[in-house]
Amino acid sequence: SCRFIYNQMLSDKMEEYKKTGKMLKTTPAAYKKEFSWLKEVDSLALANVQLHLERAYRNFFERPEIGFPKFKSKHHSRNAYTTNLVNGNIRLLENGIKLPKAGVVKAKIHRQIPEGFGIKAVTVRRQPSGKYYVSILFEYCADENQVRDREGRELKVIGIDYAMHGLAVFSDGSKCEYPDYYRRSEKRLNREQRKLSRCKCGSSNYRKQKKKVALCHEKVKNQRRDFHHKLSRKLADEYDVVAVEDLNMKAMSRSLNFGKSVADNGYGMLLNMLSYKLEDRGGQLVKVDRFFPSSKRCSKCGKVKQVLPLSERVYRCECGYINDRDVNAAINIRKEALRLLSA
Repeated sequence: SCRFIYNQMLSDKMEEYKKTGKMLKTTPAAYKKEFSWLKEVDSLALANVQLHLERAYRNFFERPEIGFPKFKSKHHSRNAYTTNLVNGNIRLLENGIKLPKAGVVKAKIHRQIPEGFGIKAVTVRRQPSGKYYVSILFEYCADENQVRDREGRELKVIGIDYAMHGLAVFSDGSKCEYPDYYRRSEKRLNREQRKLSRCKCGSSNYRKQKKKVALCHEKVKNQRRDFHHKLSRKLADEYDVVAVEDLNMKAMSRSLNFGKSVADNGYGMLLNMLSYKLEDRGGQLVKVDRFFPSSKRCSKCGKVKQVLPLSERVYRCECGYINDRDVNAAINIRKEALRLLSA
């Protein structure tokens, strides 16, 4: 129903603009007379579709490079809807959740909600593997005592240099040793995708095999997220400031055949997690300019090399300093972050 309303409203807006040159303003309620079955679903879910479409138009006018809003596909679009709390229509139970129109649905509640947290909205999503998830948005008053007092003591700062293999190298000399979950599952995934390619599209066996492929991808995604959550939590707890390079990961994935490695690392996801976890603890994520010569600069004397090929993994300087190339870069990133903070 949400997909239908989105496509119908988008189509009507486009037709009205072609005829009159003006933007059509309409609501989901206007379609319920013609399509009576829309009354069977949650009205707030349909109202959120209108907000999403309006946001898509605003994004297009503000940043045309994003592209004009597109129609949602039945087979390839994200299967999800969002609804809001009104008069207790959403309630979290011990072994389930009450949803508008759907009633009480059995659910595994994986986290205890603290007192004083109020439900604001929920998003229900069906994964390609067939599993259903409910993401709950809470609102609460932040307690100032929850933020650690960092004044009056020396800041603990660490620099991180991105590594294609292993995800990251730290300025203290340690390495992340990311397990490359996608590479480990690639053989099994290739086998399941070959089976899928032999199935007749739309058949029963095709749908079963498609679910198996989705489960393979879902397992890799969950492994990657679990690793990033644990690593970002550890860094946010131990350090006040984390310094990283502001890299263009999308461009890196398109060059030098690094696509799979960059996508498998999920470095951008790690930085997003680090950002909000540090902010929650009163810390800060400092991004150093991507054109800063972190790899070419000697972290001891400061001299910058003119040429440093990727094949040269050990940094050697004329001053006698020798260190791992990535560790040297991480130390320089840390120093640059301290300079930015002092400025």
